[in-house]
Amino acid sequence: MRKKLRRFEENAQRRNVVEPGKPLFETIKGKWKEKQFKNDNPITLELACGRGEYTVGLAQHSNASNFIGIDIKGDRIWKGSSHADTLGLEHVAFLRTKIHDLLNFFAPGEVSEIWLTFPDPRPRDRDIKRRLTNPRFLDMYKEVLEPEGWFRFKTDNTGLFEYTLEVLAERNDIRDLEFTKDLYNSPLNAEHFGIKTKYEKMFSEAGEKIKYLKFRFA
Repeated sequence: MRKKLRRFEENAQRRNVVEPGKPLFETIKGKWKEKQFKNDNPITLELACGRGEYTVGLAQHSNASNFIGIDIKGDRIWKGSSHADTLGLEHVAFLRTKIHDLLNFFAPGEVSEIWLTFPDPRPRDRDIKRRLTNPRFLDMYKEVLEPEGWFRFKTDNTGLFEYTLEVLAERNDIRDLEFTKDLYNSPLNAEHFGIKTKYEKMFSEAGEKIKYLKFRFA
């Protein structure tokens, strides 16, 4: 508990963490480039980022974009923000909030790309509305993404992946959909830059095939 409290205190002092209690938390919507990054580069989100492996990994591959990891857990965000600080990545930030509240922090079309990597599959039927590829969440993503923006999704969970494909098939606003049920042996493999989260390594080493899809909204 003492360690967690210390991490929360450090988060409160870090410029790359936007969280409740900080002025930017209430005023950042539509102004990420101006107020947080001080540039006009495109913005990529990692939803439910956990330790921020993808946020930081993607930032290491590109200085031409800004990267924001979103998670509700402050101690997880501390790990990602610490890693970004150590690497001197000033085009990385972390937002502490629930994905449900995404529209409170991003204006329409403010985001150029979204990554969703290994979210909780929520396998119980009563939790369908909490799955991060449920239609109500997809509607949020559509609103914040620019017209040509990509949504990218990775999971080891076959049930969640099949559910997501079914949801997409029922919509009339999905275009350029590509997917694979075996990413590492797919032509799409290069698109994830070889970045692997802790869970991805664990699942793949256990023999699980990694699923991946991408699409844009019409």
